[in-house]
Amino acid sequence: MPREDARMVQVRPALERLRLPARIGWLNVIGVVAIVLATTAVVIKNLPAPGFNQILNVSYDPTRELYAAIDSEFVPQYRARTGITVEIKESHGGSGRQLRSVLDGSQKAGVVSLALISDVQTLSKRGLIAADWQRRLPNNSVPYTSTIVFVVRKGNPKNIHDWPDLIKPDVAVVTPNPRSSGNGQLSVLAAWGSVTTRGGSQAQAANYLRALLHHVAASDAGARSAADSFALAKIGDAQLTWENEALREVAANRDELELVYPPVSILAEPAVAWVDANLTDKTAAYARAYLGYLFTDAAQELAAQFGYRPFKPEILARHADRLPPVALFGIGAIAKDWNDAREQFFGTNGILDTVSAPVASGT
Repeated sequence: MPREDARMVQVRPALERLRLPARIGWLNVIGVVAIVLATTAVVIKNLPAPGFNQILNVSYDPTRELYAAIDSEFVPQYRARTGITVEIKESHGGSGRQLRSVLDGSQKAGVVSLALISDVQTLSKRGLIAADWQRRLPNNSVPYTSTIVFVVRKGNPKNIHDWPDLIKPDVAVVTPNPRSSGNGQLSVLAAWGSVTTRGGSQAQAANYLRALLHHVAASDAGARSAADSFALAKIGDAQLTWENEALREVAANRDELELVYPPVSILAEPAVAWVDANLTDKTAAYARAYLGYLFTDAAQELAAQFGYRPFKPEILARHADRLPPVALFGIGAIAKDWNDAREQFFGTNGILDTVSAPVASGT
């Protein structure tokens, strides 16, 4: 996973590595100091100049192709309008892992585009993003939506069409780890809601989710590595993944894979925000312009072309052949909101911990 390396001038460690003999001439001391200073000057020279026009977008795993296309459109458009060339750096990985890297400072994100609203809200609670972040951009800072679908082997030999089919005795499932991946968390939430939104009880949902987890044959760190496990390593009979990732994967493996839309799934709402704590006044202007661009018609068209559902209904309608109407439940159907879902399902001793725990044997 690509990361921005911290560039620090480390004069003190450089001096400590130079162990001088007890008796040394002053000319030699001056020479050593000159070498250290020269080394320091080289490091400083290689640091970005003050006001360097660069921002880092820390994003979730399968958005690589989308943001490569968006960057290639935004940069020349912004340069033509302002005369400024902005460089956009991209980092991709499981959304939970990306979140932690921004929290611990190992990635100095200028903007984030993460899988879950609760991921961005966590950054806000830690003071990295303003409390009103959702009101700063259209549609509560959600530029596109998605859902969780199934990818199966060509011809669908295991006859997998609905969530109960995933727990047939001979079915093995691939889905990312919910501890590190937004896709993994959405798979859990979609599975739970597939029971409760169709009249099932919470006890029945828990039993179903427990059974589903027992059928997981591969649980990778993120959506893209899970896709590799399913498509390339040929592990499992069904993969739970983002709709956009499924479209990409099936297009690349038309003779081997096909996409199945279950009768019901979850409305996924990936969110974006600029990271106030990591920006100067100058770079904040670039970040605002960059994220604002996501809500333009041009960027909405790009999102649709890469398998994301634009928030603008008229643009989504133009792509109904690839993004058909589907029955999706919102997060409010299974929790108060995304933050409540995170706590209920993925917090300590939450639903995931409970259904993952070994079942105690009878005495």
